[in-house]
Amino acid sequence: MRAAPSLEYDPGLEPRDVRTALIWGLGMPGCPETKSTPTYLFVLLERVRAAGKGFLDPERKAVVRNMLRFGSYKPSGRSKPSSEYLLTAALDGSFPLVNGPVDLNNAISLEWGYPASIFDLELCGTRLLLRRGTAGESYVFNPSGQIIDLKDLLCVCRAEGSSWLPCGNPVKDAMDTKTRESTRDVAAVLYAPVSEDRADLESAAGRFAALLSAECGASQTGWTLP
Repeated sequence: MRAAPSLEYDPGLEPRDVRTALIWGLGMPGCPETKSTPTYLFVLLERVRAAGKGFLDPERKAVVRNMLRFGSYKPSGRSKPSSEYLLTAALDGSFPLVNGPVDLNNAISLEWGYPASIFDLELCGTRLLLRRGTAGESYVFNPSGQIIDLKDLLCVCRAEGSSWLPCGNPVKDAMDTKTRESTRDVAAVLYAPVSEDRADLESAAGRFAALLSAECGASQTGWTLP
């Protein structure tokens, strides 16, 4: 079985205003397309619709945006955190159903209000690094070939030789490392402000890992706060 992933922080992030949780699920039977809303997600979506926009605490929304605000990067409009997109989708009935691990990733992000990334471990490798994107860096984030500019944005990077290549961020993840039907092992990253209660992030990570086992059939799961 593949080894569990690790995540390190680039020294340039110090003093850090972001805290992450790294979650993994290994030995899944595969990632078939989701055909109907799983029960845990149905219950969550009902809660969100009953609460409306107020489901996302305005204070959490503000601190998450501030976590991303750096240099030239402004977390608003199409550049806002993915957790905000998911709230809108839950309220207007367009919440995406993709596959087991991605649905979990989106559900945890929606419930806790923290943006999240998820990767196929076969494609991203087990060594990951969190740093800020540099001028000129970008990647394709959807099948249509749309590109996101990564300058000054928090990015999870995969190792390739002596280089670190961005593959995910709190807004949109790269096509190159997204899950596929054949995916057996995944790693996910939750991004939270350091000002938020650590226990809250731990609860989100624990729930994520438990559901990777219960809902996705992962034979080994775990999480850590690097």
